Amino acid sequence: MTNKVVIKVTAGADGPERCSQAFTVAAVAVASGVDVSLWLTGESAWFALPGRAAEFELPHSAPLPDLLDAVLAGGRVTLCTQCAARRDITERDVIDGVRIAGAQVFVSEITKDGVQALVY
Repeated sequence: MTNKVVIKVTAGADGPERCSQAFTVAAVAVASGVDVSLWLTGESAWFALPGRAAEFELPHSAPLPDLLDAVLAGGRVTLCTQCAARRDITERDVIDGVRIAGAQVFVSEITKDGVQALVY
């Protein structure tokens, strides 16, 4: 039985369906009592900034700010260190509750027993 899911979302507005799916799965997992770690990489890195999730729109999908809030309330959200650096995003820029960490932390999370890793 998987007791933790690590979800890496690589798409943002450039891949809206993949992006929405990742956030939806993360929020549903949190609501189901699963330990969730959501990683924002690539273009999804922008959603670590205040107000950016509200700019995302995809018909027939849950609002991204609501999904992000659900994950922040019951799970963890991490912004990739390199992705942040490439976009000049620092720790003081991100939404409260979002941490910035690198590949070593990601690998440490996905190599534990009982963890399911998903990449969108």
